[in-house]
Amino acid sequence: MVFQQSKWGKAILYFLLFAYGCVTVAPFLWALSSSFKPLSEIVSGGINFIPKEFTLQNYYDIFVKEPLFLRWMYNSALIAVVATVCNTLFNSMAGYALARIDFAGNKIMFILILAVQMIPGQLTIVPAYLIMKQLDLLNTYAALTLPMMANATFIFMMRQFFLSFPKELEEAAEMDGLNRFGVFFRIALPLAVPALAAQTIFVFMGAWNEFLKPLMFMSDKSMFTLTLGLNTFKGQYISHWNYIMAASMVFTLPALLIYAFFNRFFIKGITFTGGK
Repeated sequence: MVFQQSKWGKAILYFLLFAYGCVTVAPFLWALSSSFKPLSEIVSGGINFIPKEFTLQNYYDIFVKEPLFLRWMYNSALIAVVATVCNTLFNSMAGYALARIDFAGNKIMFILILAVQMIPGQLTIVPAYLIMKQLDLLNTYAALTLPMMANATFIFMMRQFFLSFPKELEEAAEMDGLNRFGVFFRIALPLAVPALAAQTIFVFMGAWNEFLKPLMFMSDKSMFTLTLGLNTFKGQYISHWNYIMAASMVFTLPALLIYAFFNRFFIKGITFTGGK
């Protein structure tokens, strides 16, 4: 009887998961299908996953006829890569310092970092704009990269990881003559790959998908990111959904590749950073 209940319970669970998966994947599949449709077929009102008139014209138009599309991709890639590299380094250094170095103000600094996480990012966008304007950094890459170089959430995450890091390894390295920087870069950081991989996924996707900051800081069309550039395909009288769908598929690809590459470390990183 227990086996039957377990069997039916698993069947119901798998059915619910399958149904939820279909609901989640269906919009993506429709967008992928629409990227190969002409505009007339998209706005006709039918919901068909297989294009009646298959075409690659949408991709040709956004890459060839839209002169700024590749520039938008470059802008997004540059900002996402810089933000990811800087966050991976600075957040790890800050987290290690909070976890391992007993300096004056350590606890106060940690409390401030926790407090920063409680402030919605939308509340800081206007002060950030005024600061960038005062520094004459509007319409520059620095306006987007500088605020993204560190993140309080991931400093906290890395601190939790290094709290659970074995001190014996660090003590052995110090006995071999390594200083604090040597211990961090040659021992602690290489062994923090699971936490770094989880951080890389979140930071890259956050920077790659950022829309509000580019909207506030960039007025020159050539400095738009891809998220902001997609908005230019929506006009006053007509929205070119065929171009939007094609561009969104191109936009989605880097995030999927990053997740696929770091996926094997992702769950392990979440587990390691979840507790001491």
